[in-house]
Amino acid sequence: MADIKIIDDFHKISDKRGNGVLRREVWQDARGRITRYNLAYINHHLHHGDNGRVVGYDNAHGYHHRHYFRQVEAIDFINFEDIEIRFQEDWIALRGKP
Repeated sequence: MADIKIIDDFHKISDKRGNGVLRREVWQDARGRITRYNLAYINHHLHHGDNGRVVGYDNAHGYHHRHYFRQVEAIDFINFEDIEIRFQEDWIALRGKP
């Protein structure tokens, strides 16, 4: 059985609150385990490379990693909830940057 996309969110952040877009995609298997995820803060005013992705977390290409201004680094994976917290902290810290 194929994985099912359980979250497919696209949220525009107002210019007053920092501008940009939050993108969240999450898939799970039949047992309810998260198998794939893509979390991204996109803001073309802060970064023009990587399709505007300023910071993001995903597990594409067979490993868990973080994108930060086009730099990609492997990360230790504890659980998906931890990844969501890291992502939240990262994009909130960045949203007010000029």
